Amino acid sequence: MSPTLHDSNDRMSQIAVHNGTVYLSGQVPADASQGMRGQTEQVLARIDELLAKAGTSKDRLISAQVWVTDMAEFDEMNAAWDAWVSPGRPPVRAAVEARLARPEWKVEIMVVAALPQA
Repeated sequence: MSPTLHDSNDRMSQIAVHNGTVYLSGQVPADASQGMRGQTEQVLARIDELLAKAGTSKDRLISAQVWVTDMAEFDEMNAAWDAWVSPGRPPVRAAVEARLARPEWKVEIMVVAALPQA
């Protein structure tokens, strides 16, 4: 069975679905003028949209990878994350400091989630 790909261009897809698992590409903020918390909230809202499009939600997250550009702002990212993540359902997660593709971006998040069982 081949993966189903959504929102694709020549370089990448935003969503891949395979064997009951949804993989999202790394999501970045649309409005980079905001601070870390605002950028993180944007990214998490976009993740909600993409998961819904794939037929699942943050309640079914399996894992998350978080990249931040400055660990001095890590607590701000975590404040947005903690307000968003489903209570009692936190995924496994890694968070690291990294330089992102655009200097104005402060955060990028990539998640994997399960589809509901039929």
